[in-house]
Amino acid sequence: MDLSSQSERLMGTTITVSILHPQADNLLARCFELLRSYEHRFSANDASSELMEVNHRAGISAVQVHPDLFELISLGTRHSQAPNSHLNIAIGPLVQTWRIGFADARRPDQKEIDQALLKINPQQIQLDHENHAVYLTHPGMKVDLGALAKGYSADLIATFLKSQGISDALIDLGGNILTVGQNPIRKQPWRIGIQNPVKPRGHHLLSLSIENKSVVTSGIYERHLEVDGQSFHHIFDSKTGYPVETDLASITIISDQSVDGEIWTTRLFGETPSSILNIVESLPGIDTLLVSQSGKIAFTSGLQSYI
Repeated sequence: MDLSSQSERLMGTTITVSILHPQADNLLARCFELLRSYEHRFSANDASSELMEVNHRAGISAVQVHPDLFELISLGTRHSQAPNSHLNIAIGPLVQTWRIGFADARRPDQKEIDQALLKINPQQIQLDHENHAVYLTHPGMKVDLGALAKGYSADLIATFLKSQGISDALIDLGGNILTVGQNPIRKQPWRIGIQNPVKPRGHHLLSLSIENKSVVTSGIYERHLEVDGQSFHHIFDSKTGYPVETDLASITIISDQSVDGEIWTTRLFGETPSSILNIVESLPGIDTLLVSQSGKIAFTSGLQSYI
């Protein structure tokens, strides 16, 4: 029996799920039904999504949301409000001002950036845990879960597949990989390549042997806006309103849950490499691989076991 795969463009990327099962086609179809429902729930770019209802009611009233959406917003809020975090799920107004990664991307003027900065304070997200309700206290605020939704969705798909008796699967959400078990054809861990940021897609710096873990890479080499000879990437600094200034090309996090990989690649982007390594060494069950813009590699002590 061969590995069965299905791919679809969702959540701004190409998603591929691969499994080995006699009813693979049915299970894969159900996976993508679920993924489409998650996209509709979590999207900050779909005017009819459940998340957009929260954004439309900013400064007006709280909105009761689906438990999954509430859990993701709660998780994002907690990590956005943590000291020195570079993750900010309230960053929507700034993302929408620049639009990097969209056809209408442009460099905004300083006045527009200053206006956006007034609306991106994650401390102004109020959560009612009893009623699963979310209230953005400032008019014009917008929650953007783009930094977390893919990882959270991958974890939900893994839970679904395991509930259907699948013990081996590969869930690939473009730059965000979640492995269940091992490669059932080769009977060995899945091999996950780490992109060389200075080369075209598919050129890998190294490959990692991964089993029952997630590998999430966040990099500044994927989405760009070029203006007057200047290049702007899509990872923003909530203090300046401009893309983060960094020597890093990418951060890769290896963790049990894919959403944790998403959280920490974003929380840490903007820190110095030595600071990132120190922080990740102190986090249980998490490792990191850093690639500088010159192609230099640094990693935590636990990474050696995957090489």
